[in-house]
Amino acid sequence: MKYLFTIALAATLLMSCNNETKTAPKAETPEPVAVEAETPAKTYPASINAIFDAHGSVKKWNEMNTLSYAIPKEIEEVHTVDLKTRKTRIETKDYVLGFDGEKVWLQQDTVAFNPERARFYHNLMFYFYAMPFVLGDDGITYEETKALEVDGVTYPGTKISFGEGVGDAPDDNYILYHHPETKQMAWLAYTVTYNSKEPSERYSYIKYAEWNDVNGVKMPSKLQWYKVEEGVPTEMRNEIEFTKASLSKAEPAATLFSKPEGGEFAE
Repeated sequence: MKYLFTIALAATLLMSCNNETKTAPKAETPEPVAVEAETPAKTYPASINAIFDAHGSVKKWNEMNTLSYAIPKEIEEVHTVDLKTRKTRIETKDYVLGFDGEKVWLQQDTVAFNPERARFYHNLMFYFYAMPFVLGDDGITYEETKALEVDGVTYPGTKISFGEGVGDAPDDNYILYHHPETKQMAWLAYTVTYNSKEPSERYSYIKYAEWNDVNGVKMPSKLQWYKVEEGVPTEMRNEIEFTKASLSKAEPAATLFSKPEGGEFAE
């Protein structure tokens, strides 16, 4: 009986092996799968990182695609910006000004806005409003500089300069001053070289007087321009408020920034 069991077992195993040999599927070579490489995170000086974090973090800012706000001047301006392309639309009851990614355009029935100022103005208020995060753009150099002392508070400063060919006025310089304890942006000193096209050491000063939380990011609600004496801000001369602020991950419609019928490209 043991002998018969052994033969039967051997026959069973042999048949099993033969069946496996006949029916074993042919191995297939897996097709290569494309893996998109992640873009390395940009690194910033520790002082700049601390300022970004105090305003909600550069990561949070980079998640956003559309920025909108209003400036309630004599003629209210509503600004909309595509944060990834920096295409811009400024709309008022009297004119509409825009940037389609290559050219600035202007639409108006009467001369409510000087066409010669269109190129200069189309992103001017955006850069002031989107501080400090616009100072995280590519092509920027950071340098620690002398602190600013105002009303008994010493604000550490970081000088920002641009690489050749970056923006409309690469010779412009900015100095960002932050509060020594909160790390929040407090003052901005800046030069204007758009018209002269030459470097300048004459700085204007803006106080970032008030802030609002806009979708987890601190955005300014009031900017104050100051008179300057011996390189130090002394007395407020005017201020601008920002209202109806919106910051969204949703992408804006591309047609929003296209030159409308009746609009003209600005030189």
